[in-house]
Amino acid sequence: MAETLALDTTLTKAGQYQQLLPQIEALTTGEPDLTANLANTAAALRQAFGFFWVGFYLVKGDELVLGPFQGPIACTRIRHGKGVCGASWAQAQTILVPDVEEFPGHIACSSDSKSEIVVPIFKNGQVVAVLDVDSDQLNDFDLDDQTALEQLMQLAATWF
Repeated sequence: MAETLALDTTLTKAGQYQQLLPQIEALTTGEPDLTANLANTAAALRQAFGFFWVGFYLVKGDELVLGPFQGPIACTRIRHGKGVCGASWAQAQTILVPDVEEFPGHIACSSDSKSEIVVPIFKNGQVVAVLDVDSDQLNDFDLDDQTALEQLMQLAATWF
């Protein structure tokens, strides 16, 4: 596949995800390198939706360690259960935060971040990484994002 995305911004958000996810799958199929696949996925999501920050944190011991991302510099390490990413890891579930200022213990890597969604990636029943997506707009994430990103992270699990 050519390293370009076909994006139709006239579609609904759900429609845009339906268009994007098969392209990410095609881009990553046959590529054995985890870093390459995570990097291209972060880039594709940011390009398609213009999110403020998109990236991955990988479980390493008792911390999440920054992986491939797109956006401003970020927190490098997050402890288990801390912030939205650490909470998603600890709870082994997606966490959607409409206003990060209202999330207890939110870690402000950037004061420009206003809303956030974090989706865990599972391998053999254990969280091995999380996808973290931040927006500079309040209430920017909804069930369409959650459904599509959870589906995408099922694909990502095959890269681990």
